[in-house]
Amino acid sequence: MDVQKIVLSTGREVVLDEHAIRVLNKYVRTQMTLEELAKELGLAGWEEAYELVLKMPSYVMWIPYVMQKHLA
Repeated sequence: MDVQKIVLSTGREVVLDEHAIRVLNKYVRTQMTLEELAKELGLAGWEEAYELVLKMPSYVMWIPYVMQKHLA
């Protein structure tokens, strides 16, 4: 599976590796807040987490990592 990167307006690059995808899967399926998402991904705050969610392709958040790996 190719590694994708999302560049935020702050200049920070978020690498969509296995850990990041699993955290994003958890985010969309639970009541995790943007603050918790930012903390788990090492972002500066909820603003960066919000921007990441806006720029993220929705299939990445909803399809589990294991299935994405087999589809690639």
